[in-house]
Amino acid sequence: MKLYAISDLHVRAPENRAALEQLSPHPEDWLIVAGDVGETREDLAFTFETLASRFRQLIWVPGNHELWTISQDPSALRGEARYRQLVSLCEAYGVLTPEDPYPRWPGEGPPRIIAPLFLLYDYSFRPDDVPEEDAVKWAAESGLMCTDEAVLFPDPYPSRSAWCAARCEQTRQRLEALPADCATILVNHFPLRRHHARLPRIPRFSIWCGTRRTEDWHRRFRAEVVVTGHLHIPLTFWEEGVRFEEVSLGYPKQWQHRRTINQALRQILPAPTPPSPTPIFHG
Repeated sequence: MKLYAISDLHVRAPENRAALEQLSPHPEDWLIVAGDVGETREDLAFTFETLASRFRQLIWVPGNHELWTISQDPSALRGEARYRQLVSLCEAYGVLTPEDPYPRWPGEGPPRIIAPLFLLYDYSFRPDDVPEEDAVKWAAESGLMCTDEAVLFPDPYPSRSAWCAARCEQTRQRLEALPADCATILVNHFPLRRHHARLPRIPRFSIWCGTRRTEDWHRRFRAEVVVTGHLHIPLTFWEEGVRFEEVSLGYPKQWQHRRTINQALRQILPAPTPPSPTPIFHG
């Protein structure tokens, strides 16, 4: 029995949708889907229908793309209400979400708990001399503007930062209540540490990549592995005795020339390689 992970499937791209249908079955294994499946409820439904028959159990956390409200219909759900709608969709397919009790890993090895997280970002992945209220302007000075600013609404919270703070506090309390004898597999769409948001071509995009509130969570909550996506830079590395896995597929132009979707699927448990101080790039 194995635990796999993948993120950033972006199935609205026809090439990605076709690739997902070519993913090999793993009927005894679990799969983490770490966000950015697509922008619509239909995208998620297609993905879960495709994957549910290939894996014993699916675990999903939202990325920013799932939270977009792209419909111009005034009745379209926004913010927390949209997230809850997607959680209900997951329930219909038997997919575990951040709202479910954190499951214990049923495979071999020491006690482990898989913790799917929904934390968002708060613009704190920025230089110390840039005030929060100037963060978006600072990014825009380099020609960057995240689509989230137009279509990711925080309702009923006053801002995305406030929604992030609330999610972090709720999640912190849940993680602190976990049994002390269990290691964790922490799963979040966004990186948990500021310096992990390395984007050489668009460095100022980091403000939309996480929150400093989680900087020490890999130690604080006994993580064996931290699984994230969002960066579209698939990577395995060890830091402070913890394995970090960025498991993005990405857009077609980012992956088609390097690998297949089956090669993009990342094995999380059992650990496929021993700890090493040298990063391992997948591509």
